[in-house]
Amino acid sequence: MQSKTAKESFIVMTELVLPNDTNVFGNLMGGRLMYWMDIASALAAGKHCNSPVVTASVDNISFENPIKLGNVVHIEAKVTRAFNSSMEVHMKVWGEDTVSQYRYKSNEAYYTFVALDPNRKPRPVPGLIPETEEEQKLFDGALRRRQIRLILGGKMKPDDAAELKALFVKE
Repeated sequence: MQSKTAKESFIVMTELVLPNDTNVFGNLMGGRLMYWMDIASALAAGKHCNSPVVTASVDNISFENPIKLGNVVHIEAKVTRAFNSSMEVHMKVWGEDTVSQYRYKSNEAYYTFVALDPNRKPRPVPGLIPETEEEQKLFDGALRRRQIRLILGGKMKPDDAAELKALFVKE
């Protein structure tokens, strides 16, 4: 299986914030944004592995700036690292006020997906080759984020998280 670059999985999804998407303050509801982010990240993961994918985890969604009614949402997603059958996808979300012609960062997040074979069982995915400095930074951090997810999910003991321990313990 041939490795792929992050740019090969890159997608941009665009949505318009309509009244049914907002809360009583006229801001895009967080749940609606998370729904759109799940779709965008699934598209990126599926593009990387050329197979159906399912969401395995969602972590670190930080809402920095609200997106208002009538604004446009741009979700940029790409795979940051591939493991055995899972892939981490990083997203940046931008709001755009088309009247003022102003674009602003709303949030970013990491989602993890697992590729499935025709029997709905996990299947191997291609490796990822980081090309830029930012991609290398995201690639390197993905192993630490994965270990945190596994510890919090009860699938790894903290003592086994060598990458995390290296940040805190000098040997």
